[in-house]
Amino acid sequence: VQSAELTQSDPAVIKPGNSHTLTCKGSGFNVSSYWMNWIRQFSDGRLQWLCYISDGGGTGYHDDVKGRFTVTRDNNNNMMSLKMDNMKTEDSAMYYCARVTLIENLSSYDKNKSVISLLFQ
Repeated sequence: VQSAELTQSDPAVIKPGNSHTLTCKGSGFNVSSYWMNWIRQFSDGRLQWLCYISDGGGTGYHDDVKGRFTVTRDNNNNMMSLKMDNMKTEDSAMYYCARVTLIENLSSYDKNKSVISLLFQ
């Protein structure tokens, strides 16, 4: 049985007002066949869903990031991206990509190192 895995881009330090793009590459499954999500965890442990891109290409965003964040999918490379513009200090968090069937297993992503730490200076 082939396992489904998500590999994310490296941690980064971003200055407020700047832009940054996160990537999430799937293996063992087709990213385009699932609703894929970005979520983040703040330093106090709170989780916040950010956005999704559906199997049909539709998108949806949390009000906190609507107009600043853009989720896209690259079917040829089996990956999705999150472009974040005009970043704010309150965007400091651990960012996770998640397949809709895996989103409840958030704790497993940290063990698999599929986690991005974004800090602001």
